[in-house]
Amino acid sequence: MLSYRHIYHAGNHADILKHLTVSQICRHFIKKDAPFFYLDTHAGIGQYSLNSEQAQKNKEFHSGIARLLTEDNLPEPLEGLLDIVREMNPTDTLEFYPGSPKIVDYYVRQKDKLHLCELHPNDYPILAALFPNKRKANVVKDNGFAAVKAMLPPPQKRGFVLMDPPYEVKKDYQYVAQALEDGYKRFPQGTYAIWYPVLNRQQANELLKSVKATNIRNVLLLELCIRNTEQERGMAGSGMIIVNPPWTLEKEAKEFLPVLSKLLAEDNEAGYQVTWITPE
Repeated sequence: MLSYRHIYHAGNHADILKHLTVSQICRHFIKKDAPFFYLDTHAGIGQYSLNSEQAQKNKEFHSGIARLLTEDNLPEPLEGLLDIVREMNPTDTLEFYPGSPKIVDYYVRQKDKLHLCELHPNDYPILAALFPNKRKANVVKDNGFAAVKAMLPPPQKRGFVLMDPPYEVKKDYQYVAQALEDGYKRFPQGTYAIWYPVLNRQQANELLKSVKATNIRNVLLLELCIRNTEQERGMAGSGMIIVNPPWTLEKEAKEFLPVLSKLLAEDNEAGYQVTWITPE
């Protein structure tokens, strides 16, 4: 089942939370001179044309990234993400939006290394063309969950793993928790970030319970919901589960999540949470 195409949702509220988190983790890594390794289990095509037929179908970016670009005096982490988007769009017209690989590419240095996995037969060649330099990025048509076992621990000794499957197959909820457990056993000092959708509260809570059941410590939860989570209207929100987060991330999230919740809200039940699944 490979029907999911992220381009239909590029630049929406879930992308903003995910990419803001990715951006802040990368900022943390480049504060030190030592190289770092980045593994993206479901990399997509790397960047998205918002003028494409797919992105224009629902125009989810209109109520997401486009809305933020009109705001002033945003928290510094949000401005940092918007700077990346503006660099991709040098005119006043919003035409492109970065995927996770392009966010990370904005920060990586010559000594850092990316390993990008994409299984979709149409998306893989687009991603590979975007990252032709194999010394910088290894792009593979592969199961990203299997790569967590195969690629860890990395020779760089420092690393960041992003897992954001589409969850179109319900087993993805099991696979992501198992991959986290497998990766942590091999590379306990690494930072792991898991994105998940909030389609309903029960399903999201089951994933959080599965992560807690691994007994991994130092796990931070960030979640943003733009509307009531129990109405059958698709994705009401999303969350990021971060193992070994930057020590500043909790404080930063308490500044930017209230702003996002206010700006992106679709009803009066929009909200957010910053909490520890398991403390250090």
